Amino acid sequence: MNKKTPVSQPAEDTPQSSSPSYRLAFYDNDFMARDELRPVRLQLELLKPEILQQDFNIHSTVVIFGGTRIKDEVSARESLTKAEQKLSANPEDSILQRKVRIARRVLDKSHYYEDARKLAHIITRESQVDKCGPCEMVVVTGGGPGLMEAANRGAYEAGGKSIGLNIVLPHEQAPNPYVTPELSFQFHYFAVRKMHFMMRAKALVAFPGGFGTLDELFETLTLIQTGKMAPVPILLFGRDYWERIIDFEAIVDEGTIDIDDLNLFSFVESADEAWAYIKAFYTDSG
Repeated sequence: MNKKTPVSQPAEDTPQSSSPSYRLAFYDNDFMARDELRPVRLQLELLKPEILQQDFNIHSTVVIFGGTRIKDEVSARESLTKAEQKLSANPEDSILQRKVRIARRVLDKSHYYEDARKLAHIITRESQVDKCGPCEMVVVTGGGPGLMEAANRGAYEAGGKSIGLNIVLPHEQAPNPYVTPELSFQFHYFAVRKMHFMMRAKALVAFPGGFGTLDELFETLTLIQTGKMAPVPILLFGRDYWERIIDFEAIVDEGTIDIDDLNLFSFVESADEAWAYIKAFYTDSG
């Protein structure tokens, strides 16, 4: 059992014992925040989630990425209604017109919330619930709202664990309420957070998303393309979305990737299809 490090208290306050220099280094927040301590902070962010996941016997994960702005149908419809009400008061406002168009497209994508929820439920039910031994195929997300919430919610509703890897951002962000509390982590460094996404990953499912989703997707593709990471299923959920925002064939035609690199990922359209692909990958590979 871990014991808290004792802190000796001086018999009386003196200029020496009251000085910041007298604090134990690991209790001195000002010292730990110095630029020179960045390597120590990086190591701590690597070690804390790693050790706690070992404590929970988590051996493998399925990473689910997706946009924070893609909500459930009810929320998306409410956002569209509000946008339309504002436009009705200023029908010639081009900015409001665009906001309405965007709100409609977000509503069109709201079904992905249920898809992510269902996929996480299937993965958790099939891999964790009523199983003994290591926690396999634990769903891991960025821990935030939108499609990340949907995936953590699906795992929660299946009665299993799921992981949330939150990041400190300029705007306020809190973990969604469906992440397993003991597996809810917060990071300062994107690089270490992305390492934790991949360290136990047995598959990655990318739902429609923005810069963060694209960043995480392309980093994973690059790691596999360059042999820095063993191949795992990389599934792009929703071909229409992905082919609309990324012209993969054009990248090949420009000569900047090889045509075989297109085999690093596959498109899927349903939770059942995604789970079947993941199962087949590991069945076929023995």
